[in-house]
Amino acid sequence: MIRKFALASCLFVAAACSTVPITGRRQLSLVSDAEMNTMAATEYQKVLASSRVVSSGEQAAMVKRVGQRIQQAVETYFRQQNAQSQLEGYAWEFNLIDDKQENAWCMPGGKVAVYSGILPITQDETGLAVVMGHEIAHAVAKHSSERMSQQMAAQGLGGVLSASAGQNPTATQSVFMQVVGAGSQLGLLKYGRSQESEADHLGLIFMAMAGYNPDGAVAFWQRMEAREGQASPPEFLSTHPSSGTRIADIQRELPEARKYYTAR
Repeated sequence: MIRKFALASCLFVAAACSTVPITGRRQLSLVSDAEMNTMAATEYQKVLASSRVVSSGEQAAMVKRVGQRIQQAVETYFRQQNAQSQLEGYAWEFNLIDDKQENAWCMPGGKVAVYSGILPITQDETGLAVVMGHEIAHAVAKHSSERMSQQMAAQGLGGVLSASAGQNPTATQSVFMQVVGAGSQLGLLKYGRSQESEADHLGLIFMAMAGYNPDGAVAFWQRMEAREGQASPPEFLSTHPSSGTRIADIQRELPEARKYYTAR
């Protein structure tokens, strides 16, 4: 009986897995993309409604411009891999929020927010492309779905996100915002370090495909490294590997990323 249960468990886990693009890592996937995208669209609108969204000016235009170029790169990559279906249901949005938080995030389905507080650190479009490429990579690698699946599996819930939302919407919303990491006021950890490193890798390639020099990622993280001695590091660094480790990893991955880069 125990053997049968163990076999059934192994088969369930194998069936409930997906593959991260570019890296090929297998990940737990108990939650459908449609469920995550629907919840993201709802929560994103709530964030915008309660925030000061910047709808005009050069900074807002830059956020949309960089976001759209990375969006095109992502769509091109998935099309080249005959994997367009993985982006089904995406309704991309790129918004700048007037807030001193040094933060940015991307919800499932391509819902991106950049806080004005991080712009002095990004400095220019290339620096912003590092940040947005990284956050968009989290979404297309389905890291939020993976975290949600891990939490649901730990609670023995299986793939019943919609049912959980109907029974206890407040608790479900809280879990969703935890795994997405939207808003530093939550005081919660965003992604694991392996997911952060994976997002760096994917983001480096997406920014290169978008026509931004991937070498600029090193300069951006060197600026971040210079800030690590401060008492309150940026929210963007909440669970990230140390900047020194990250810079070394990015330098190792640059030869691959440069193959995708053509200056615009």
